[in-house]
Amino acid sequence: MRDKIAALNQKLAGSDAIGLLSYFLTGYKGKIALSTSLGLEDQVLTEMVCSIDKNAKIFTLDTGRLFPETYDLIHRTNQKYGIQTQVYFPDAIQVEEMVHAKGINLFYNSVEDRKTCCRIRKIEPLKRAFAGLDVWICGLRRDQSVTRAEMQPIEWDENNGLIKLNPLIDWSEEQVKSYIKEHKIPYNPLHDKGFPSIGCQPCTRAILPGEDLRAGRWWWENPDTKECGLHKR
Repeated sequence: MRDKIAALNQKLAGSDAIGLLSYFLTGYKGKIALSTSLGLEDQVLTEMVCSIDKNAKIFTLDTGRLFPETYDLIHRTNQKYGIQTQVYFPDAIQVEEMVHAKGINLFYNSVEDRKTCCRIRKIEPLKRAFAGLDVWICGLRRDQSVTRAEMQPIEWDENNGLIKLNPLIDWSEEQVKSYIKEHKIPYNPLHDKGFPSIGCQPCTRAILPGEDLRAGRWWWENPDTKECGLHKR
């Protein structure tokens, strides 16, 4: 598979985001999906995917701890593009057992407990969302964090057995914002209040001037642990 991924990266080198999406949405029709967290990058990709194939699967994970603004954005996005974003929830029994054993805000206790919460609320539902897929589309960019600096446009996700497509990997933050404005794409108003990266409400804060774009995610941890496991390499 490593050779196949290398060949795809070579074949599609120089392709823009639309080109990459068109190639995979056509070649893997019915076997590809956009995983959206409703961030700026994912909103850009939603607009692009809908412009190519409005019937393509777009899904999100509802952890049960999201901001009210995020739920509103799901509704506004569905209305604008005439789609129905598929929403996956964590298993209620697993959440109840975790909270009973560790507490409602266990993620503040340790990195281990935080990753347990992410696994139950995000990783497990994600595996269900991946059923029957060969490719998943992500809104990752290299300059988002130190953990993403080496990522490529096309990767192999060993953990999930899928091709991982990162059409915006080389985009800058300004490119993303300009595209949002130009195409009048709905976005989370929290972005205008100092939240460049938005996840679960208790694990996200606004950043200070000069801070890393993902400094507001799990801000009590070291930068090299700031992934929930969705993009483990």
